[in-house]
Amino acid sequence: MSEIILTFDDIDAAELVGQRNTNLKLIKEAFPEVQITSRGNNVKLKGEKKFTQKAKAKFELIVQILRDKKKLSTSDVMEAINGNIAYVDEGKTSSSESKTIVHGRNGRAIKARTVNQKRLVDSAEKNDIVFAIGPAGTGKTYTAVALAVRALKNRMVKKIILTRPAVEAGENLGFLPGDLKDKIDPYLRPLYDALDDLLPVEKLQYFMTNRVIEVAPLAFMRGRTLDNAYVILDEAQNATSVQIKMFLTRLGPTAKCIITGDLSQIDLPRNQKSGLYKALDILTDLEGVGLVRMNSEDVVRHRLVKAIIDRYQEDDEQQKLIRQQNKEKYS
Repeated sequence: MSEIILTFDDIDAAELVGQRNTNLKLIKEAFPEVQITSRGNNVKLKGEKKFTQKAKAKFELIVQILRDKKKLSTSDVMEAINGNIAYVDEGKTSSSESKTIVHGRNGRAIKARTVNQKRLVDSAEKNDIVFAIGPAGTGKTYTAVALAVRALKNRMVKKIILTRPAVEAGENLGFLPGDLKDKIDPYLRPLYDALDDLLPVEKLQYFMTNRVIEVAPLAFMRGRTLDNAYVILDEAQNATSVQIKMFLTRLGPTAKCIITGDLSQIDLPRNQKSGLYKALDILTDLEGVGLVRMNSEDVVRHRLVKAIIDRYQEDDEQQKLIRQQNKEKYS
């Protein structure tokens, strides 16, 4: 049995444990083998040595984050617990956060926040086409748009083209009022939101007016040649195989492309199969094509989103097992 007492004199103890001990509870859940008690600026760890040492390392990392940022959010704690932030020399936090992609509005540094977001950045730098596959909230679209804005600012491309299939997510929106743009914009709103966060309002309006940045439904890509552009196909799980082939064959010699998708949220009619499955099956071994798979560990939204994704995935796997057992039983 090992007992470790940690003393942190230069931090706000209340900020460390979080409001209503939220942060402390997260750490306790991550280390159920360790008895963790906090009093003032002291934290006591009690349990088997291998577990107390791991808990000690995480506490030291979390405290360093608090020293660096002066505040500590639950997402900071979760990223540290899940290993998305590493501890390096000179007491600095690093990992996927170490490299700024681009500076957004008000000069805010936009960085990869998780290991797989960093892999997406690296893959996009090495390949001309990258598939980024994973559940909601993992930063696929936001990271892709940030990379596109960086390429535009650095004059690596002359324009950005953002597209996604106009497929209804379970609701019938066919009778929305307004002209064609008014009807289509709700489908494209997540792309506008990312742009709003990355570019000043005046500059974004200028780019949109002058078609330096285009946001359009996937059907509008037919017949075009997309060259000298950074092209993003978002929500690709809702595109058919014909649509994805059409999109990919639009790319010109100097285009860069990121395709994002979540295979757990397909909104196509039941008689249509997502073309993303086939694209991943036959294209990702080509030279110049990259694939990054994200998971619940990359979720940067509310802390419960990760748990929700895990539960749905567990249920899907259980239902698949039941279907397989029934198939074998009656075959």
